[in-house]
Amino acid sequence: MSYKIVFFDIDGTLVNEEARIPFDAKEAIYKLKERNIEVAFATGRAPFHFKHIAEELGIDSFVSFNGSYVVHKGRVIYERSINRDSLELLEEHAHQFKHPIVYLSHKECYANYSHHPYIIESFQSLKLEAPSYHPHYWKDTKIYQALLYCHEHEEIHYQGKFADLAFIRWHRLSMDVLPVGGSKAKGIEVMLKHLKLSPGDAVAFGDGLNDKEMLSFVGMGIAMGNAHEEVKPFAKFTTKHINDGGIRYGLQQIGLI
Repeated sequence: MSYKIVFFDIDGTLVNEEARIPFDAKEAIYKLKERNIEVAFATGRAPFHFKHIAEELGIDSFVSFNGSYVVHKGRVIYERSINRDSLELLEEHAHQFKHPIVYLSHKECYANYSHHPYIIESFQSLKLEAPSYHPHYWKDTKIYQALLYCHEHEEIHYQGKFADLAFIRWHRLSMDVLPVGGSKAKGIEVMLKHLKLSPGDAVAFGDGLNDKEMLSFVGMGIAMGNAHEEVKPFAKFTTKHINDGGIRYGLQQIGLI
C-alpha cells in the first residue's frame, strides 16, 4: 500500500535516552520528505518542549499534548483544553496527598510546588529544564495537559474519580492528565480529516503507553523494539530498538524508503 503520512512519537521513538535523534532516523525522515510523504509528530509533549527537535528535522505539523493540540504546517487546526472546574477538583484532591502538579499551556508550563524532586527528576529524564513555581497558573490560562506526580501504587486515588479526566503514566513518578476521550489517535484523526486522508493512509511509530490508541488506529502501526511490552500487541509489527536503526528498518519493511 502507498502510505501518505507518517506520525512519529518523540521520546523513545525519535529521541533516545540521551535526548539525541539517531543519525539513521534523521536520514530516514529526509528520505520520506524527498518522496513527498508528509511527516508529523504525535507526542505527549508540549509544543515548546519539542521546538528544537522540530527545527532540527524541519517538521511543522504535529499532534501534541496526546491529541489536545493539533497543528498542520504551522496552523492550529484543533485544540481542546481541560475544563477549569475539573482542574480545581484535581488541584484540591492532589493537595490532600501532597502530590505536585505541572500545568501546561501551549506556550509554557508551571508547577504548583517549588523545586519538587519528583518534577526535577522527570524533566531531567527528558533533558528539559524543570518548570518554575506558579501555583495559580491554571486559573486564568487554557491548560491542555497536566502532569500529576505520584507513584504507581497511588494511582488508585485518582482512577475513576474524575468523570472528564484521563490519566496515563509516562514516567515512574508521573502521569499525564488529559481530557477524557483524548488520545493521539483523536489528534491524528483530526489531522487526517484536514488532509482528506483515511487512517489506512497513515503510518505511526511509538513506544509508550500513550501510543496504544494511535498504533491500532492507523493503517500501519509500528512499535519500537524498545517499546513497553503492553504496547507491542497494538502494533502491526515491532521494529528494532531506537538505537539499532528502528525507524529506518521499520520504514524499509513497509517500502517507504
